[in-house]
Amino acid sequence: MRKRYLAPLVLSVLFFAACGGGEKKAENADTVSTHESPAADNSMVSPNANKPVSKGETLMAESDCKTCHKEEMKVVGPALKDIAGKYPNTPENVEKLADKVIKGGSGNWGEVAMLPHPQISKEDAKEMVSYILSIGK
Repeated sequence: MRKRYLAPLVLSVLFFAACGGGEKKAENADTVSTHESPAADNSMVSPNANKPVSKGETLMAESDCKTCHKEEMKVVGPALKDIAGKYPNTPENVEKLADKVIKGGSGNWGEVAMLPHPQISKEDAKEMVSYILSIGK
């Protein structure tokens, strides 16, 4: 019966001993990190990750646009760069394409229809279209 209680006790003591003095290590880590230069960033983050994100790009990321549209290649709908190449970034085109985003439609890029997005406000649609038309630059 004593062995039954002894094993968990010994394992607990070993566990706490392995943890060591956490507070002293934390203090040492703070003093060491203040004296060392920052390490190089070796993450897998895109080189453009620090560039400011436009409101239109954020809105597109939060919507279902990327399901059918990619920046560089045609998926179900045209590539965003192809759209930017076809339509100059003018107020008239922004207005027209924002209506197309909200109402949907087909025929300009093939037979597959773009679904309507009535939940997107006109202002948000204009922001998204402005972002798309700026991609080609």
